[in-house]
Amino acid sequence: MNAVAHQSAPQSLNADLTPPLSALQAMVESARCLYCFEPACVSACPTGIDIPGFIRRIADGNVAGAGRTILSENILGGTCARVCPTEILCQQACVRNTGEERPVAIGRLQRFATDALMGKGGHPFIRAAESGKAVAIVGAGPAGLACAHRLSLLGHRVDIFEARPKPGGLSEYGLAAYKMADDFAQRETSFILALGGIAVHYGRTLGETLDLDALSADYNAVFLAVGLGNPRPLGIAGDDLAGVEDALAFIEKIRQGVAAPILGRVIVIGGGNTAVDAAIQALCLGAGEVVMAYRRGAAQMGATAWEQQLALTRGVIIKPWLAPKRIVGEDGRVEAVQFERTILADGVFLSTGEVIEVPADLVLTAIGQGLRADDLAGLAIDGGRIVVDNRYQTGRPGVFAGGDCIKSGLDLTVQAVEDGKRAAQAIDRFIRN
Repeated sequence: MNAVAHQSAPQSLNADLTPPLSALQAMVESARCLYCFEPACVSACPTGIDIPGFIRRIADGNVAGAGRTILSENILGGTCARVCPTEILCQQACVRNTGEERPVAIGRLQRFATDALMGKGGHPFIRAAESGKAVAIVGAGPAGLACAHRLSLLGHRVDIFEARPKPGGLSEYGLAAYKMADDFAQRETSFILALGGIAVHYGRTLGETLDLDALSADYNAVFLAVGLGNPRPLGIAGDDLAGVEDALAFIEKIRQGVAAPILGRVIVIGGGNTAVDAAIQALCLGAGEVVMAYRRGAAQMGATAWEQQLALTRGVIIKPWLAPKRIVGEDGRVEAVQFERTILADGVFLSTGEVIEVPADLVLTAIGQGLRADDLAGLAIDGGRIVVDNRYQTGRPGVFAGGDCIKSGLDLTVQAVEDGKRAAQAIDRFIRN
């Protein structure tokens, strides 16, 4: 992919990326589903939602039933409908996804059904009788919330300990505003907590105001949903200059309403969805030019082809085959980034030795996050993730983990939800035995 600039103006910062379907549009789209006997779309969904089942309910006019079908497997179905890369999951597997026609718009139908159900008020599920057991969850992100909801359904009392002042994790702090318009993360969290039996305690951080030994002593089980909280540094000269910022921290400022307008040129270093989110939002804040630089090719980017195209159509300039070498500045502030061109030769990425300099007033780094392993009281870590068995249990009895802090599949919100759900089922078996 060559550097490409588009004429289209960026959308406003908080505008909804994809408008919701109307009732008529949802009925028409649901009629396109073939209700396959062995639906490949279900197998492609990490949470195993009965996709033909909920779409059939929409077609039959039972929208509330469709929403309940979704949320019974994925309690964060509203968020996942907005942010899941359906183009590489359920919709890619859709039998209508051929060269002649497009797949059924599963994600948009899911949003239609979950939004309708949440808008009715109340909660569609009822807790089981109190078990007398209590579970501590560290982290109120998607994995923690999904685990808490399922444990509460099963009759257990749940205390969630969250370091930040709001729940939601990456849904609240790390996803672009245009994907989570109208404060949806908080509305969805309030809906989840309306089940009852779940208390959230804010400003509580493992290793500071929380101790794993004490939690294990005070609760029947502990679930760690701590995510990956350490941004990876570039590790090159100049990465400490003013104007060099972590992309997730940049997105967080936007989501919390404290971002300032941007004047000038922005370089985003990275090739994942976070890089795309940061790049587009920089344009929305008024940046004159935004370049997204990646050390490999477009095919190797973590961002899906759909996300890459979204960036291009919003005006982001994507420059692959550029590895950051040095950040240049004057008087302590960034002025440019030096890159070395790379190539792919015989399956190996190599530097060519050619160095170019791209001017910048702001540099955003989006090269991943790491685990804060110092807070984990000796739990086994492998590849920067907590080691768990097939029941999501760590090497410490009664301590479970899930979400981004373990490696269970794709690093996606929907996978974190599935981790939380399955861990809750394992925790239920553990504490009842």
